[in-house]
Amino acid sequence: MAVPAVNIVIEKGADYFATFTITNPDGTPYNLTDTSALSTLRKFPEATTGISTFSSSLVVATGKVTISMGNSVTSELDMGRYYYNIVITNNNTSKKTRVIEGMALVT
Repeated sequence: MAVPAVNIVIEKGADYFATFTITNPDGTPYNLTDTSALSTLRKFPEATTGISTFSSSLVVATGKVTISMGNSVTSELDMGRYYYNIVITNNNTSKKTRVIEGMALVT
């Protein structure tokens, strides 16, 4: 599955949330049964550790993943360009799949 690049803008000091619909190549919703999601914000794409982690929630039936970050977290971010991704982990097999990636601009 090709990983879509979706750029986002996070306002410093404001609550942030975004919902993404994850689909299979044929357009059907991605199977999110028995999965969890992790999304991290990094200063560089190749960084192995994140600056901050988004909270995430899944809607299994529709393939929707929502990431969020409260204002207490965004107020601590320096303004500038970051990178983020969303990784889905199959809780039965531990297989990790990156489903979204992109730049995050903190303004």
